Amino acid sequence: MSPPPLEIAPQELKLRLDNGEPIRLVDVREPFEHQQARIPGAELIPMRTIPGHLPDLRRETRPLVVICHHGVRSLQVATWLREQGLAHCQSLSGGTDQWSREIDPAVPRY
Repeated sequence: MSPPPLEIAPQELKLRLDNGEPIRLVDVREPFEHQQARIPGAELIPMRTIPGHLPDLRRETRPLVVICHHGVRSLQVATWLREQGLAHCQSLSGGTDQWSREIDPAVPRY
């Protein structure tokens, strides 16, 4: 089975979550950003700490979706995680900002 596309659109992620698909959401922003705005269910693992969490992430059986503010950092992290063998990892395109605009306006924009 080939890996999924490197990026996932907010609409597709919402549909998969609404359908009850078990997905691990990893927010790679800084703690102050996570405090300001977050997608419900997203776990904070700041980008700089991702290498230290690699053993745990490698054990994960659910698909991983990496989230940041606009999708730049999450794309870098998802690319790196794929290089480490996590083929089921994706980046949320547009990050929390696009999620707020297209899916859930209750998530603050900053």
